[in-house]
Amino acid sequence: MIKPHNNKAWFMVLPVLILVALSAVIPLMTVVNYSVQDSFGNNEFFWVGLEWFEEVMNSERFHNALLRNLLFSAIILAIEIPLGILIALSMPRRGIGVSLCLVLMALPLLIPWNVVGTIWQVFARVDIGLLGWAMSSLGIDYNYTQDIYDAWITVVVMDVWHWTSLVVLLCYSGLVSIPDAYYQAARIDGASRWAVFRYIQLPKMRRVLLIAVLLRFMDSFMIYTEPFVVTGGGPGNATTFLSIDLVQLATGQFDLGPAAAMSLIYFLIILSLSYVFYTVMTSYDVDKEQGNG
Repeated sequence: MIKPHNNKAWFMVLPVLILVALSAVIPLMTVVNYSVQDSFGNNEFFWVGLEWFEEVMNSERFHNALLRNLLFSAIILAIEIPLGILIALSMPRRGIGVSLCLVLMALPLLIPWNVVGTIWQVFARVDIGLLGWAMSSLGIDYNYTQDIYDAWITVVVMDVWHWTSLVVLLCYSGLVSIPDAYYQAARIDGASRWAVFRYIQLPKMRRVLLIAVLLRFMDSFMIYTEPFVVTGGGPGNATTFLSIDLVQLATGQFDLGPAAAMSLIYFLIILSLSYVFYTVMTSYDVDKEQGNG
């Protein structure tokens, strides 16, 4: 006798599905609608097909903003992932120091993005900021509002200060889940500190590192509030990332069609690159497990 399926559990998921539809699917369909039409006022729209997509893809402005975004994300990942692993390895595993370190690591994550931007905007100012004053005292010509390299360094250091804690906490969670038996076996075999990290700690952190890489890539590639508050996209267009350029196009110039097309391309780029990251890292795990088997 076949037991009938009980589908009443779907009613528990229904509120979530409705919320997702209202907050994501419906706005997305609105953006898709704007991306294939043009408006000449009076709420009248005309079909233009893929014209806006072609315009965005052929735009030098879009290419430059995309390159800045890719460079920024690459720098962020190259700094925060190794730094997060190093800090997590240095944190204690037992005692009162564990709670203290976890609280200190979590503090930057509790600060809202716009507040982070405001803090660093004041902190790095040449006239009243502590960082600007310290640089001037050391004889370093530092001004993030006028120099491109200073602006980039300020934005990168600000993001590292804000988000490295996330990588640290994820890596630390992977480290504390390793049984002591692994370390005892390593001590018996006389394994070096590097061997313990390479063959015990790093494999156990691999999955949380995948999460850290994906989260930090998506966050850094979609960054908007912090650089907008600190530099406003300047000096010039030096820190005008895709998100800032998109807002300027949509709200500043009110070009809804190109802005909608750009937002969809932006979304597809993030989705594609995240899928590549996930596929490469998970396929490496699968190949390794099959090799061990």
